[in-house]
Amino acid sequence: MTPPLYEAVNVLDAQSLLAAFGVLGVGVVMFAETGLLIGFFLPGDSLLFTAGLLCTGAADRAVKLSLAPLLVAAAVGALAGAQCGYLIGRKAGGALLARSRSQRLHDGVKRAEELLERYGYAKAVVLARFVPVVRTVLNPMAGALDVPLRTFTLWQVVGGLVWSVGLTLAGYALGSSIPNVDRYLLPLVALIIVVSLVPLLSEVLRARRSAEAKGGDE
Repeated sequence: MTPPLYEAVNVLDAQSLLAAFGVLGVGVVMFAETGLLIGFFLPGDSLLFTAGLLCTGAADRAVKLSLAPLLVAAAVGALAGAQCGYLIGRKAGGALLARSRSQRLHDGVKRAEELLERYGYAKAVVLARFVPVVRTVLNPMAGALDVPLRTFTLWQVVGGLVWSVGLTLAGYALGSSIPNVDRYLLPLVALIIVVSLVPLLSEVLRARRSAEAKGGDE
């Protein structure tokens, strides 16, 4: 007998979410993680990668997804979520962030502030997509800090498409080229998360080198 849905679904596990909700679940999670502060704990990176892998159509997989609808759902959810988060931040200011008691969320706020101050609006909005928690809090913060709407919209679309479509296609490519890739899913997801942080780490290193060069010239 199949257990009730609320007992069967683990919202922290990508495969569980996909088995229960399929493509629709991907869109909803993307929206919640990037647009609603309560979604900061959701597994965005691993969900996109795993969903792409499950589009490869191997016969032994219980869950099978279609690539085209998945890409649309992931992109729409990610873009609409970020825009919603921005509008919430613009209306509510920092009140919602201040009310939260989550230390992880407040740590994300600090990192988001550092990104905005160090790299400027455009680069910060793009880089934030690749950092868990930061991609949740930066959007309402951008609204609260009155980042120009056109600037935010342009760069959140660029970052959102690269992140959502890129990770999904990465999962699809690996699932299509490596036999029984499911066996290596957990280490692959960990690797994808690490790789997604490379743009941010490279910018941090570049900023440090620039600061050291300026210090040496003085």
